[in-house]
Amino acid sequence: MKYTTLGNTDLKVSPLAVGCMSFGQPGSMHDWTLNYQDSKTAIEHALDLGLNFFDTANVYSKGTSEEYLGRALKDAKVDRSKVVIASKVYFNPGRLSKAAINREIEGTLKRLGTDYLDLYIIHRFDYDTPIEETMTALNDLVKAGKVRAIGASAMYGYQFHNMQVFAQENGLAQFQTMENHYNLLYREDERELIPICKQYHVSLMPYSPLAGGHLAHLGWTVNTKRSQTDRVIRGKYDRMEDADYPIVERVHEISEKHHTTMAAVALAWQWAKGVTAPIIGTSKPHHLDDAVSALDVQLSPDEITYLEELYQPHPIVGAIKSNPPQGTVLLDKK
Repeated sequence: MKYTTLGNTDLKVSPLAVGCMSFGQPGSMHDWTLNYQDSKTAIEHALDLGLNFFDTANVYSKGTSEEYLGRALKDAKVDRSKVVIASKVYFNPGRLSKAAINREIEGTLKRLGTDYLDLYIIHRFDYDTPIEETMTALNDLVKAGKVRAIGASAMYGYQFHNMQVFAQENGLAQFQTMENHYNLLYREDERELIPICKQYHVSLMPYSPLAGGHLAHLGWTVNTKRSQTDRVIRGKYDRMEDADYPIVERVHEISEKHHTTMAAVALAWQWAKGVTAPIIGTSKPHHLDDAVSALDVQLSPDEITYLEELYQPHPIVGAIKSNPPQGTVLLDKK
């Protein structure tokens, strides 16, 4: 496994991040999440493959995702310095206020069973809290040693730029990563957000790199619990099915040519576009094997053009125009 560096930090990460939304008490957020034993098996398999980057959030499965991750790493007797753990804050009372950030980091550290977090990510842009309050609170966590680096997630380019500029001009910790919605079926961030990230040498760690599984198989839906019950995936992608499915077919065509999986092709495209570490969710160990196999796939410029040329503009999915009602955890539900 070849490791890379996040942004302008000294954090060395695998080129794939393990998405921990798949882990947590079933039914507490999604019906398809893995119980502790199955989560532990998946986490240990990820470690065996050389994956050292784990992404979770304070609200995933009501905190049990963080609990399962921390417990599994402890049970596996993993050297804390050998793994990079990211968690997120926003879908909580107070959102990104100073008080909320200070409260939520303590809960996250306790659930993970660690005294510091490698990467703390704001889950969305907070329309109620001044930028200076959020950025100062995050900087204070870095100064206190509770957080090594900070990142942001889905938002509009101007919002990310304004926050980064404020931090830069005031000598505060700057964002080192962007966890945005990005895949072959959703490329709206190529217009502004991704160029801004590249300007500031911010590493991309997109969520949904396989578009909720649509880029991993033929047929728009399959007979799995997640495909049948995940209303968020349906809300994100179903309205553009007619335009997007021909792209899915092209992914399959290229995968046949390379004698590999569709998932491998979709991930290889991510790295070809300059992504540092796409986030891979897993409900079965072989999903991780498929993802790691993508590291051996090299797409030609012509293949990349072929995969991209059918894309049509999409409604924005990820960035939000206002804060959702308090207590909202799942966005874009169908």
